[in-house]
This record gives sequence, C-alpha cells and structure tokens, in this order.
Amino acid sequence: MGNAVAVTKDSWENEVIKATGPVLVDFWAVWCGPCQAIAPTIDELSVEYSGKLKVCKVNTDENPDLASQYQIMGIPTLLFIKGGNQVDKIVGAASKKQIKEKIDRILVS
Repeated sequence: MGNAVAVTKDSWENEVIKATGPVLVDFWAVWCGPCQAIAPTIDELSVEYSGKLKVCKVNTDENPDLASQYQIMGIPTLLFIKGGNQVDKIVGAASKKQIKEKIDRILVS
C-alpha cells in the first residue's frame, strides 16, 4: 500500500487535521471499480512525494460520518488538506498527471 495511511474517524484529527504538511486523502470503497483503478497511482504518489506530502486513505463504507462531513457524493474523491483546511479536491478517477499538477500547486502555495 505504498506509504498511504489508513484513516478512520477516530484517527482523522491526528492524521489529517493536525498534520504538519499537506495531506492527500483518498476516499474510496472496496466495491468501487474506479477507486481500485487509481489505487496503484495513489500508492506511487505516496512514495514519490514521501516527506513532502502525507497520503491517507478513508474507506467510505467503514467511515460514513467522515464522507458525510466532507460532502463526498461520489468516489473516488481526493481531498487536498493543508493546515487542517480543504484546499482542493478531485472527484472521479483522475490521471496521475492531473493529480501531480494539483499536488505540485499545493506544495508551492
């Protein structure tokens, strides 16, 4: 699973909100085909951006409260969190290039 951290509603605050740097959160589910399709990309990015970006994964079936709190209407949804606040998001299976562009923009902002 690369360097991605599985997050639940119990660990959300410490892992995501209180993180020192930017965080990419992948909201996914086991039954979601597009989620499975981008999973290897998310894992690759977690390794490529190690030390610069924290990558977390939230299973929406196991954490419906988090999905509801962040108004996740479709999965996969990638949230970009910086300083405890959502700064960007991607809904649907995006290409690695599209995800990297957002990450790079957030890292320099």
